Amino acid sequence: MKALIIDDERLARKELTSLLEIHPEVEVVGEAANADEAEKLIAELRPDLIFLDVQMPGRTGFELLETLDPAPHVIFVTAYDEHAIRAFQVNALDYVLKPVDPSRLEAALAKVPRTGDSDLPQRDMLHADDQIFLRDGEKCWFVTLKDVRLFQSEGNYVRVLFQDQKPLVLRSLNNLEKKLDPLVFFRASRKHIVNLRHVDKIEPWFSGGLLVKLKPAPGQSGPGDQVEVSRRQAARFKDLLSL
Repeated sequence: MKALIIDDERLARKELTSLLEIHPEVEVVGEAANADEAEKLIAELRPDLIFLDVQMPGRTGFELLETLDPAPHVIFVTAYDEHAIRAFQVNALDYVLKPVDPSRLEAALAKVPRTGDSDLPQRDMLHADDQIFLRDGEKCWFVTLKDVRLFQSEGNYVRVLFQDQKPLVLRSLNNLEKKLDPLVFFRASRKHIVNLRHVDKIEPWFSGGLLVKLKPAPGQSGPGDQVEVSRRQAARFKDLLSL
């Protein structure tokens, strides 16, 4: 598991590197003192995991994450505890306070998904009747794709809307689009992929665009989700659905 340490304090980077020496499954492949350095190293080294400080000169750790698509797994390591809630909102694996306690670091590493399944068969294209496994925190779902009505990008993550559930998963919407059947799942905007089988109504919208209204989720009172389609995408949408 390749790891990158991102912290503006040299001694903090050195201390964490030392603590990680007793974890042979982790290989520290580089260090960065700020977000700009980190962004370049992540593109070059493609780490599986980053240890990320929040407050750094220039961009913060959160601002760095907004530029990564997709982002590696993240463990925040910081001296401040007031950012913890936001850290878990962006699906960080853990939030460790400085000075780092070895047992606390070990607990954080235990949350990192382990590799080793590269020999398993991979699906190049996902179709409506295929099933996918989703996990958000301690909750897990096994979902048939045709039941997913909407994929919604939120930074480096995607919110998956099906039934009355809305888990947030670490995924790039761009990479997800490449795997989904384009005859069923339509890229309506930069932030949305819509399941065409869940479309209820289509209305004209501003500047030649469209407003797509989805069917309500089971048990939902009131209208379903609404997605704006830009003028450029509206032309593709019409071509896709026309006779």
